[in-house]
Amino acid sequence: MLSCLVYLRNSSPLPLIWYVVLHSFLMGVDGHVSQGPWFASVLTLKTSAPLRAEPKKKKKVDPRREQMVRERLKKKLKKLERVPPELIPIEDFTTPAKYMDETRVRGAAQLPFEESERRALLLKEWSRYKQTQHRAEMEAVGLAVEAQREALEELRLESEELYQAALRPDPLLFPFNHQGPSYTPPKAQYEAPEGKYNNITKVYTQ
Repeated sequence: MLSCLVYLRNSSPLPLIWYVVLHSFLMGVDGHVSQGPWFASVLTLKTSAPLRAEPKKKKKVDPRREQMVRERLKKKLKKLERVPPELIPIEDFTTPAKYMDETRVRGAAQLPFEESERRALLLKEWSRYKQTQHRAEMEAVGLAVEAQREALEELRLESEELYQAALRPDPLLFPFNHQGPSYTPPKAQYEAPEGKYNNITKVYTQ
C-alpha cells in the first residue's frame, strides 16, 4: 500500500496534503489496512442479498376451512340461480332526453334575397307547367268520352243487340282478382316474417 502511495506521489502533481488524507483513509489508526467495503480480505466469505434471504414458508391449508369456502360458494351460486334473469332494455322504445327538450327548435335558414326570388319564380313556372299539363289531359279525356258517346249512338242505330253487348264490361280486359278482409280471429302462434335489416342491437351478458 505504501509503494502505491509513493508511486502516486512521484507520478502525479497533487499537493502533499492529499496524500496524507489518502494515507489516513486507507490505513487504520494503528497503521494496518482498514477492513472496509472497498478492501476486503480474500478469505472473507462474500454473500449477496438473495443468498441471505429466508425461504418463503408455505402456508398450511386447513381442509375444513377449504371445505367451508366451497360450501359458501355453492350457496352463493344457488342464490344467484333463484334470482330471475334481468330483462334486457329496449333502447328503441326509450327517447333520449336531449330530444325531449322543448327549447330545441330548428329555425329556418335565412336565404339571401336573390335566392328567395329565384325560388319564387321557379315555383310559379312549375305551377304554370302543371296547369297546362292538367288542361291537356282533361281535354284528351273529354274528346275520348265524346267520341265514345257518338260511336255508341251510331252503333245503337245499327243494332240494339250490339249496343247492349258494347255496354257490358269485359272481365278479360283488365284481369284483376281481389279478396276482401276475413273476419276470422288471428292465429296465436303466427310469427310475421321479417324483412332485410341491419341488426345494431347491443348484446347484454348476464
